[in-house]
Amino acid sequence: MPPALEDPELNINHPYYDVARHGIIQLAGDDNSGRKVITFSCCRMPPSHQLNHTRLLEYLKYTLDQYVENDYTVVYFHYGLKSVNKPSMKWLQTAYKEFDRKYKKNLKALYVVHPTNFIKILWNIFKPLISHKFGKKITYLNYLSDLREHLKYDQLNIPPEVIRHDENLRGKQKGKLPPVVKVPPPRPPLPTQQFGVSLQYIKDKNKGELIPPVMKETVSYLKRKGLQVEGLFRRSASIQTIKDVQKLYNQGKSVNFDDYQDIHIPAVTLKTFLRELPQPLLTFECYDPIIGITSVESSLRVTRCKQIIQGLPEHNYVVLKYLICFLHLVSQESIYNRMTASSLACVFGLNLIWPSKGTASLSALVPLNLFTELLIDFYMNIFNSRTVPGEILP
Repeated sequence: MPPALEDPELNINHPYYDVARHGIIQLAGDDNSGRKVITFSCCRMPPSHQLNHTRLLEYLKYTLDQYVENDYTVVYFHYGLKSVNKPSMKWLQTAYKEFDRKYKKNLKALYVVHPTNFIKILWNIFKPLISHKFGKKITYLNYLSDLREHLKYDQLNIPPEVIRHDENLRGKQKGKLPPVVKVPPPRPPLPTQQFGVSLQYIKDKNKGELIPPVMKETVSYLKRKGLQVEGLFRRSASIQTIKDVQKLYNQGKSVNFDDYQDIHIPAVTLKTFLRELPQPLLTFECYDPIIGITSVESSLRVTRCKQIIQGLPEHNYVVLKYLICFLHLVSQESIYNRMTASSLACVFGLNLIWPSKGTASLSALVPLNLFTELLIDFYMNIFNSRTVPGEILP
């Protein structure tokens, strides 16, 4: 049996602790389109008599329920599925039926890594049930390296057993390992760069302006034209278009979002900007205090949020205040856009804060999203007592 993957943030009172403790299902950051990535690792499944597969199915749905309102991606690591831990065919049929349109609609990609003959047999059995549209979302990948063109590989938290298996496969391929690809050293940022550089760098290169131009322009555009768009910030956008927009910004060129005729382009651009900051807007130092928000009595949580926010560096505070003020405006239009503070928190939580090493675990999501929701809901209360010279609001 594989050792249980201990998650320091996993509470024994978690409703699915018995399943969650194995680390079979994990959150793994975002893909190249900004969609949440969920991984399923077969090698983490203990023998069938030690794992209640009905509970596993419930836990999988419980996990996906946090994301199905948004576009998401699943990576399935097939290695490690053996006769001792393999679910029954009846269970697989039940699982497929349980995942109704709610789950399939916003699943944008399913990557099956290290497929075997068993997968091919399964495919033939389920083919009559699987729609052509859903079938097109499935991509089979023979090697881990194939994931790099689709996902942020370093965020994936791949089980060591899967990495070893991949190395063995590659070693058998023509009896030798493929040549090591040399990665060129990173180029120094352009003076006009906005993605992947610090807030301080952008400020220094933009005459001391506190709000980065890309944030100011996306927020301004969305405030004018997107406040009542249903599902604002939930949808993904063309990867190539987002790369093109990033390139224009990094080169200091103007971007006219009207040219794209897609309100989700500026929305995804804003999320991408936040996600590519070298340090999260809420800073690494705030990660542990934010995780602790669920252990604070409900009536004191807003006060605790305020304390944490007051401790932010001045520049981070100003940019955060600007962003949360805008998200508060979005939430006030939720009767039209369906984006409540809670919905926005699910989208923005992990774009505002992440740990300094690895990615946030599934159990960390509850406090991270709760903290973000409180910021949006109680914006006036939390941000009213600190004003910084030169700060602006949307």
